Amino acid sequence: MSTIYPTLEIPETLAAGPGPGNTDPRVLERFYKTGVADHMQADVVRGMAEAKEMLRTAWGTKNIHTFGVGGTGFSGLDCAYSPILPGDKVVAFVNGTFSGIDGLAIRMKASSLEDLAADPLNPQPSNVTIVDVPHGQSVTGDIVDAALAKDKPMWACMAHWETGSGRINDLQGFNDACAKHGVMGIVDAVSSLGIAKFDIDDYPAVKIWASCPQKGVLALPLTYAPVSFTDDAIAVLAKRGCYTYVHNPILEARHWGVVDGKDGVAAGYHRTHSCYAVASFHEALRLLLTHGREQKAADYTFHEKILSEAVQGLGCEVTSNMTSLVVLNLPGKFAGREKELVGGCRAENFGIWPTLSEPTQIRIGILNQLTEAAITEIVSRFADAMIKMGAEVDKDGVLSKVKADFAA
Repeated sequence: MSTIYPTLEIPETLAAGPGPGNTDPRVLERFYKTGVADHMQADVVRGMAEAKEMLRTAWGTKNIHTFGVGGTGFSGLDCAYSPILPGDKVVAFVNGTFSGIDGLAIRMKASSLEDLAADPLNPQPSNVTIVDVPHGQSVTGDIVDAALAKDKPMWACMAHWETGSGRINDLQGFNDACAKHGVMGIVDAVSSLGIAKFDIDDYPAVKIWASCPQKGVLALPLTYAPVSFTDDAIAVLAKRGCYTYVHNPILEARHWGVVDGKDGVAAGYHRTHSCYAVASFHEALRLLLTHGREQKAADYTFHEKILSEAVQGLGCEVTSNMTSLVVLNLPGKFAGREKELVGGCRAENFGIWPTLSEPTQIRIGILNQLTEAAITEIVSRFADAMIKMGAEVDKDGVLSKVKADFAA
């Protein structure tokens, strides 16, 4: 006999990790106030056209094939990697958990049947080179240049901001190395779109970009993962095809009114879009552009600096350089107890995170927390967690400095 459970009640959590962030109430309002409509209703299609145009502005691009892939950030990445075919030579740069997942996805895409049969869930195709950069270090242009000079691949792949370790990788150096060696670049911009101010058209050797809904864009996690393809990338796809229907960039683009390289064409059916997802994604992009890309980037830099200095004032060591995420080590006396502290915080709906790869560190994020009140609460609750663990910290002194930093 099956059990019918009570209605699921989920309390509000202070999402202070690498993502997703706390969704803006205005985005949630567009979701639940949207009328019931099918995926080809006129306002839904219009909303998709407007979202597509706003997304181009948010990313600083004239790429016609710029749109959202229904799903999570992984859906966008799967679409971005879909042009990679078995046997293609690829170099992928890994310096954390999520670039590591990228590397695995790429190995799967580029594997032969024999490679997959040998190890279906962790194939090791000889045509893919994984360049491992130690945890806590960034991928530099020199590292990329050396690897591409040695392997001479068709594709090179890198995360822009690696939230697994909180490190920013060298986008300009990656672009320049790809241009120098005639390689098509693919960038995972899951954690930088909507936070950093950069125009993807300034990096012409990067042919494919992917991001996610719930970090810098601050849409709901299951809406649209932004992607952007240059004409060069689409030409390769048009010539060779790819092994997917759902995440085929050319077919996906048709439902966004992009057909045969022309924009504004009547949208055709490819997948069933959610009117609620369209409305909330549209509102998230409106809020991003209303805030202003440059101002938002400056606001993240300002607030992260205050948070970073506060946790250092509590005796922690910061090893990250992202502006939306602080990655830290606890004071030496408490080393090894990071998961314990995080677990205690999460039990109280304070959603910080450990790193998912070794060495274990603590990650505190500020997505959609760009106010004095939010940063003060994060610092106060983290200080309380340290005190509960037995640390002797000057909580009042640290909070006084936070207040002074905002008043300065």
